[in-house]
Amino acid sequence: MYQLLKELCEKVGPSGFEQDIQRFIIEKIKDNADEYHVDSLGNVIAKVAATNHDYPSILFAAHSDEIGFIVKKIEANGTLRFEKVGGFDDRILLAQPVVIKSRKGYLHGVIGTLSTHYVKWDDPKRIDSHRELYIDIGASSAEDAKEMGIDVGQPISYGSELKLIGSDKQPRVVGKALDDRAGSALLIKFLQDIKISEREHGDLYFAFTVQEEVGLRGASILTPSIKPDYAIAIDTTPTSDTYDVLMTGTRVLGDGPCIKIADKSLISHPVVSEHLKNTAAQASIPYQLEVFMGIGTDGGAIHMTSTGVSTGVVSIPSRYTHSPVEIVDLLDMENSLKLIKEFTYTANEIAGKSFIDTF
Repeated sequence: MYQLLKELCEKVGPSGFEQDIQRFIIEKIKDNADEYHVDSLGNVIAKVAATNHDYPSILFAAHSDEIGFIVKKIEANGTLRFEKVGGFDDRILLAQPVVIKSRKGYLHGVIGTLSTHYVKWDDPKRIDSHRELYIDIGASSAEDAKEMGIDVGQPISYGSELKLIGSDKQPRVVGKALDDRAGSALLIKFLQDIKISEREHGDLYFAFTVQEEVGLRGASILTPSIKPDYAIAIDTTPTSDTYDVLMTGTRVLGDGPCIKIADKSLISHPVVSEHLKNTAAQASIPYQLEVFMGIGTDGGAIHMTSTGVSTGVVSIPSRYTHSPVEIVDLLDMENSLKLIKEFTYTANEIAGKSFIDTF
């Protein structure tokens, strides 16, 4: 899982510029899917045909994009002005390494920062807007930057590499884009594993969606053509387990996947959330319940499309979300994978159930 995750996170793929990551995903799934295609927006959608049509069809979705930046202007001295793509806290931008997808390949740079020697003439409490910042790629002029392959409109991601941290008993990873390359890795692994499984299932769809970070755009067009019986989005969720003043201890790294009850985009369908809970209990999979109104996921778009889809979410706990140093527990990922597998293989128990069949 770690190696797959590392390769996924290395790709530059902010919202709207997911080509590299989508091409990588296709290479990983094409031999395991019965069919796949790329839709007009860029979503990669794969299908594994049912082994038993008494089981309901299920759509699984994870977004492949990440938060990032876009080149806005090349200054005369070769530095780059940029715009944000997705949700950022400007307080963490200073001195961050970045990677730019240029015409000549990936280029490294850094978001410039004022030397501490100048602080005596500055207000140390001032927070620079991203519009006041710039990226230094080592160019000496605008012409130099252009010769290096830089153009306005090119995508940029954080430049932090995925690293393994933690103990042997509790392995964790830290790096950028775990939101939601972690979910993408789970779907790739599930799709690979299901072809060698002897357990029965209905039609399964695996969607690797684009532009989630800018308004759940890719997911909003998925289900009219698929029309699944149920849907589950796989995403990360910010933990609340550090001693920062806003933390409540309700989502804990290492305590298992979170079964979403509600967020700002979705109130999970009770058929889905209850079966996730029952499945976890029966399979002895640790889990947490998630009520957090600070986020939204692809589930928020999917459940509102077509005539409506009964949708839930499995969330992978993540510290420092939307930063270059997100942390995910690999055991949480393994348990999240087990949970969606067990949900799938026992989905015959909820075939035909509707909203009014629940408490």
